[in-house]
Amino acid sequence: MAGSDGPAVAGGPARHIPVLARPALELLNIRDGGIYVDGTFGAGGYTSAILAAANTEVIGIDRDQSAVANGAGLVEAAGGRLTLVEERFSALDRVAEKFGHAAVDGVVLDLGVSSMQLDEAERGFSFRLDGPLDMRMGAADGPSAADVVAQAGERDLADIIFQLGEERHSRGVARAIVSARKLAPIRTTSVLADIVGRVVRAKPNQIHPATRTFQALRIFVNEELVELVAALEAAERILKPSGRLAVVTFHSLEDRIVKTFLADRSRTIGVSRHLPDIEAPAPTFHLLTKRPVAPDEAEIAGNPRARSAKLRAGERTDAPPRRADLASLLPRLPALTDIVRGG
Repeated sequence: MAGSDGPAVAGGPARHIPVLARPALELLNIRDGGIYVDGTFGAGGYTSAILAAANTEVIGIDRDQSAVANGAGLVEAAGGRLTLVEERFSALDRVAEKFGHAAVDGVVLDLGVSSMQLDEAERGFSFRLDGPLDMRMGAADGPSAADVVAQAGERDLADIIFQLGEERHSRGVARAIVSARKLAPIRTTSVLADIVGRVVRAKPNQIHPATRTFQALRIFVNEELVELVAALEAAERILKPSGRLAVVTFHSLEDRIVKTFLADRSRTIGVSRHLPDIEAPAPTFHLLTKRPVAPDEAEIAGNPRARSAKLRAGERTDAPPRRADLASLLPRLPALTDIVRGG
């Protein structure tokens, strides 16, 4: 969801120019009369672009209360074509149905943390700005990053940082966190970044030493991968035949889930020859991107945060949604509630 400031779109304010917007809109095949779900409203970049592309209606969803409040101007400017809802995107099918849409023409998901959230010190997402160690995308979303850092065992911390941050120094970082919290609570982003920096050494022209640890905690606190899997299943349920799904990811964990989902849903599942009366489930999607679409050099130059973005898309068939369990796509980690209960 990383973006940059830009001009107004569709008559409304737009602080955020979404990454890979042009190819995403082309893949969504925006058309007059269509109903589209922007499952990650953020600063309204994708919603604004969809509203500007055709005479459409958009249902915007965001779990961040401030994003919904800041979108009031765009709702007014859209003249009845935008409905904005505070909710998790895993519920996007239920939200669409609540507002009278049994099926929609497109779903777009722009994953990760937004530029607005990174730039607000009080949200606790950034190691570059000192603030409370929070990282919750929603105001009432349960335990904060400070709670996890304070209560998780060393082994669980190491697993979280390794699995979700892909940090090869995860054991050393976890050990340093546990040692530091015995002396004083870790309540701010700068304190945590300093602890990580003692273990992961800074190198020229490479990412900040705390990048992977902060990513891991943010993903864990917000249950982002669990939400993503549920949102993909919800999109499969709510998209009408020929409806389009477009997903922009910013790290390999997200991309792997989206890639696996679309690959799985675009092929016919084989059935044992010993069960001839059972019909093989038909594909529920046609792949629109055999390889992910990446930003070009011009987009990266204008918005360096776009560098790691990948776009994948699929078109819904008329086959019924599959019931396959996608939990296998998730890393094996303790539940957030178990961590804060000390379970």
